[in-house]
Formats: sequence, C-alpha cells, structure tokens
Amino acid sequence: MEDNNQIIDLPEWPYVYGGPSGEGKIRVTSEDFIVTEHLAFEPSGAGEHVFLQIEKTDENTEFVARQLARFASVRQRDVSFAGLKDRHAVTTQWFSVWLPGKADPDWTLFNTDNIKVLQVIRHARKLKRGVLSGNSFKLRIKDWQGDQQKTAQQLERIKVEGMANYFGVQRFGHKGLNVQKALTMFQGAKVGREQRSLYLSAVRSYLFNHILGYRVANQTWNQALVGDTYVFDGSHSSFKSDQPDAEIMRRLQAQEIHVSGALCGKGDVSVSALALELESSILNSYPDLVQGLIVAGVESDRRALRVKVNDLNWQFIQEDILELGFTLPAGSYATSVLREIINL
Repeated sequence: MEDNNQIIDLPEWPYVYGGPSGEGKIRVTSEDFIVTEHLAFEPSGAGEHVFLQIEKTDENTEFVARQLARFASVRQRDVSFAGLKDRHAVTTQWFSVWLPGKADPDWTLFNTDNIKVLQVIRHARKLKRGVLSGNSFKLRIKDWQGDQQKTAQQLERIKVEGMANYFGVQRFGHKGLNVQKALTMFQGAKVGREQRSLYLSAVRSYLFNHILGYRVANQTWNQALVGDTYVFDGSHSSFKSDQPDAEIMRRLQAQEIHVSGALCGKGDVSVSALALELESSILNSYPDLVQGLIVAGVESDRRALRVKVNDLNWQFIQEDILELGFTLPAGSYATSVLREIINL
C-alpha cells in the first residue's frame, strides 16, 4: 500500500528494445516538433458548426479556443476541439465554432504571427474530443550522440513490431506530481473541475503504465495470456477470450489485434484467469488510487498494450541531428517512441 505522506514518483518504465542507444535534445526550436492532426471523418460542408484547421506555434490549445470564442463573439462552450496539442511545437489541429444562423466572420483577421487559419468548412455537429484517426509527427533530435547502428536497428524493430503503448510523461503533469495531487484530492482536498479531470486521467494512466510495464518486463505485452481481452487495431472495440487459440495467435502476429490493459475504474474488469491475476496483483498495490477512481465514478475501460507506428522513417541529416517521421493513432504518444531510442 502506498504511503500517503510520500511523493509517488514516476518509475523508469521497462523498455522493449533494450533501452536508449543515444541521447539528444528535442524542441530546441518549435520547428523541431511538428504535429499534424487527422480527423476521423470528413466535414460535410454544411451545418451550424464552422470547422477551422489551424496551425499554431508556441500556443496551447485552450488559449486558441478562448481566442476563437472572443473573436467570434460566442460562449467558450461553443468552441470545441478534438484533442490537446503541445504548446512548444508547431501543431496543426481542428477547432469548431457554433454559429447557428450566423455568417462567418473574416477568419483571415484571426491570423497572428503564431496562429494561422489554414482551412474553413461547415459541418452539422460540433467537434468532439477524441474523434481523430491519429496524428503525424516530424521530429528533429539535435545534439544527438550515440550508436547510429543500434539506433537504426531499434527503429527497424519498432517499424515492424510496434511499440509499448505507454502514456507519455506529459500525462502526469509538472514533475509527474498529478498522481500525488489526485491522492490528496481523494483524501478530501477541493480542486477545480478541470484539475479534477487531469488528476483522474493521471491516476488511470499511472496504473495502466504499471500493468504495461510488468508485461513488457515479462515479454507478454504482445503475447496472449489466458483470460486476456483484445482490442482491434485502430479501434476501441474489443473482445474477450478465455483461451487463446491459433486464430488469435495469428491475428496478434499480424497486428490485427492487440492485448489490452486496464484503464481502471468502476465496472467489469473484462479479464479473467491469468490476465486477471496479473492485473489484480498490480492494482492491489495501489488501493487508495483504485478506490478513488471508483468513488469518483470513473468507468473502467481497456487500452491496447501495443500500438503500430505507421509510416516510420528516419535519417541522420547531420552527424548530430536525427530526423524522424511517423504516424500514431489518437491517444498514443510520440515520446513513447522516442524513449526507446534516446535519453532526452
């Protein structure tokens, strides 16, 4: 059981491919970290909601949303977005503004040195959180030094075998303290609604990473156990199998499906037998965190332990600059790719 008087430190989650083979710096400039968001659908071209594709540099998502509300003279809740994006980066993402029966303002007047409207199109419904097919990344690691051959070998394996779908360190807040703050909240501390959501997400991510880390260490993060639940690739849909058969083994090998881990909360845990025993052994070590999620009304869910890294390419454009490009499904973290190859 955790000691409530101590800080809950983030561990060094186990590596899949032997640990970093080099070190370097990311985000030396914003242009070193470029992210492009991909919607899971095509806006229809008609409706009460204006969809804006915006490129922003060194601005956070919520700031841009507030500026859009002010510019369009609408309530803050009439502006929405599919996901939060890094501030210290060049990111292209979508926002929607509800303008029923209203003409569009001149969106070119919204442009600044750091914010540019790239595309405007109408749609019948507002943009909801998470409705993305994924994100594309173009990253430059500067002041790189290490073993180029080993780095290339690791990247080749990631390209073929996928990566451990850890939540990134940014999920846990400044210095990783959001889990500790959540524990304080569970003990009765009052927090705002936005902070509450962040802290609950941090706890679920922390517990999931422990489950994944255990299975990485035991080399079962991409292998079937009795009682596992599986997630379809590129989907939130899942199915349970008490006993993995040859077809499940084939589909796992082809990365059509992935073994899942618990996103802790109230409700059915969705695993049994050996898989349940494993997850319970982890979660029982953190009873206050688990109970806090249940009391908070968070619903249990499943998340893939493995994720495919699509369109992965890399090159050393100089001896000390490594450039990477890849696409990840929504909810997966570029830093979880980077941690396998470099110490940042």
